[in-house]
Amino acid sequence: MDTKADALRALHSSFFILPNAWDAASARIFERAGFAAIATTSAGVAFSLGYPDGEKISQDEMIDAVARIAQRLAVPVTADVEAGYGDPAETARKVRAAGAVGMNLEDVTGDRLHEIDDQTAAIRAIRAATPDMVINARTDIFLNSIGEEATRFDRAVERLNAFLEAGADCTFAPGVRDRETIGRLTKAVSGPLNILATVGAPPLSDMKALGVRRVSVGSGPMRATLGLVDRIAKELHDQGTYTAMLVGAMPYDDVNKLLS
Repeated sequence: MDTKADALRALHSSFFILPNAWDAASARIFERAGFAAIATTSAGVAFSLGYPDGEKISQDEMIDAVARIAQRLAVPVTADVEAGYGDPAETARKVRAAGAVGMNLEDVTGDRLHEIDDQTAAIRAIRAATPDMVINARTDIFLNSIGEEATRFDRAVERLNAFLEAGADCTFAPGVRDRETIGRLTKAVSGPLNILATVGAPPLSDMKALGVRRVSVGSGPMRATLGLVDRIAKELHDQGTYTAMLVGAMPYDDVNKLLS
């Protein structure tokens, strides 16, 4: 078994924060800050390569980005590979070959919610293909407002528990922001729960108290970076100044050292 896989799996025994990187430089910044593991963000990788989110990027391009990140880090890497690009088990093999030891698997392709039996079969296939893979199985019922609102909690719990029974190590319910629902989920789901830190979500200390085990940030840091570039562009174009570019910028030598 891979010691990095063991290390990543062990983190789920207590609360931890998992930042999401979109390239080697952002990953190294998170690693230097002291995080014990780094995730990729599928949306962030896709955006950086000129694609919208939602499996518009090819499997090969996504895996190449994962490899570039994993090869530069000493800490474990877990890859966001959307719904598995039509073949979750083969995608898992490529994720491991790229140097990552974990993966996210979504239960939605486009607007289609996968049947539970199909999704659990995919998780079992991943486990068979990559026995030590740390699988974070995600449902988008809350994020995409799938089905009647009154049914979403029970349907999400049914799915998440089925995913754990099929072999997932952790479950992920993006789109949940309120304390009450998060607390109910941590009690109803029979394994570690991942919540997305985003607008309207509780502080990290509250999520820890509610029983959340893993908090990720998704494409948030990448979009924050794009927001800065947008402000730089507008200032340069509209005002003919470049203050936003200078404030807080990493010195050139520091970036070179970071990637040496």
